[in-house]
Amino acid sequence: MADDTQARPERAILELGDAFYDPVQGADFPQTILRFRNDRAAAGIGLDRWSDANWIAHLARFPPLPGSLDTPLALRYHGHQFRQYNPDIGDGRGFLYAQLRDDAGRLMDLGTKGSGQTPWSRFGDGRLTLKGAVREILATEMLEALGVETSRTLSVIETGEALERGDEPSPTRSAVLVRLSHGHIRIGTFQRLAYLRDAEHMEALVAYVLRHYYGEDVGDDGPARLLGHVVDRTARLAASYMAAGFVHGVLNTDNINVTGESFDYGPWRFAQSWDPSFTAAYFDHAGLYAFGRQPEAIHWNCMQLAVALRTVSEAPPLIAQLDRFAERYRIEIVRAMLWRLGVMPLDDASDAALVEALEQALVTGGTAIDPFFHDSFGGTVPDQYGEGFAGVRELLARYTPRKPRDHAHWADPACGMPIEEVEALWAAIDERDDWAPLHAKVAAIRAMGEALA
Repeated sequence: MADDTQARPERAILELGDAFYDPVQGADFPQTILRFRNDRAAAGIGLDRWSDANWIAHLARFPPLPGSLDTPLALRYHGHQFRQYNPDIGDGRGFLYAQLRDDAGRLMDLGTKGSGQTPWSRFGDGRLTLKGAVREILATEMLEALGVETSRTLSVIETGEALERGDEPSPTRSAVLVRLSHGHIRIGTFQRLAYLRDAEHMEALVAYVLRHYYGEDVGDDGPARLLGHVVDRTARLAASYMAAGFVHGVLNTDNINVTGESFDYGPWRFAQSWDPSFTAAYFDHAGLYAFGRQPEAIHWNCMQLAVALRTVSEAPPLIAQLDRFAERYRIEIVRAMLWRLGVMPLDDASDAALVEALEQALVTGGTAIDPFFHDSFGGTVPDQYGEGFAGVRELLARYTPRKPRDHAHWADPACGMPIEEVEALWAAIDERDDWAPLHAKVAAIRAMGEALA
């Protein structure tokens, strides 16, 4: 590994054995043009001192990272996709490149998107459009700033291939993306073992997740404790999506990480008003993953994890953990909404009443989400929001701001992410190869995150 680095490589995934993955190689790309490197994220895993040449050599060509994996691994899993079970999926255009420890000692994965075909590609080319990579940069940066636990886009490298796609003008530019994630073990990873009736490997997977992601020994009640952790983390995830106004678009069981970290961004959108029926995916005709149905969808996915864990556990302790989801979500949505309002909690009853009144006012008024929270940060709703927010103003009068409203961010317009802006940022790149607007947007998002933190 060239350059000065403080990386702490790991290879924990190998404990599970080759029943969980397939060794693969990255595609041989005709070009490797560095378009985005996230040194802020890289600093946490000791890779920020890499030169651009070394960065490209590792994150476009994927030689072994010394001390980590000898070869990339395409992970095996199944999943419910829009409630239809699919046993024919797995890492089809990505792989696990390496594992490392971050500054907090957490086990982290470097996972790819668009790195070439694998045994699970089916009829796909294993590639990623450059537009898809740009959209993932924007999603992860915005979510991180808004307090959502998310994967982070570490690297985007343009690869010089012309891709044919049916849902955008083709041929289009290509890229390989590397994400930094707190694990890539999905609910669908457990579903695959249940489908195969493989209790031995299910027990190994439960032990692996508890040990490496929750710092616990498996014990006699390991499956139920694991489900309890996932319930807690995913209830928090669902609440943070709502407070951020975010719609993931494809909340299938293969897209839910058992650490509760959001990842894998396809047809995402940020709702511009508090519209429970708003959808992100044009093909979600039934609104299964609409904005207001995301908590329900994530709870349903936890139910599928419980079903899978019946391979190695009795039902009652699993049911007891599942039954906690609604209460955990109630706690977490209050926490998330107060955080975004910029006020300290008061008491359970007052906090719940405030959040209920706020949601009702947002729905009734069709109010723009991002400007509202920007203008009301610290607990004072401006008069411009009218009488519909009178009850919210009255309740907020008892609350204490959690930080002074003195950051330069608050003098600027709200930093939202309407789809029109996403398209304009891409158009600048596509038509003029102008990356300045994207970099300016990322800087503005990070300034907002600093102000909110």
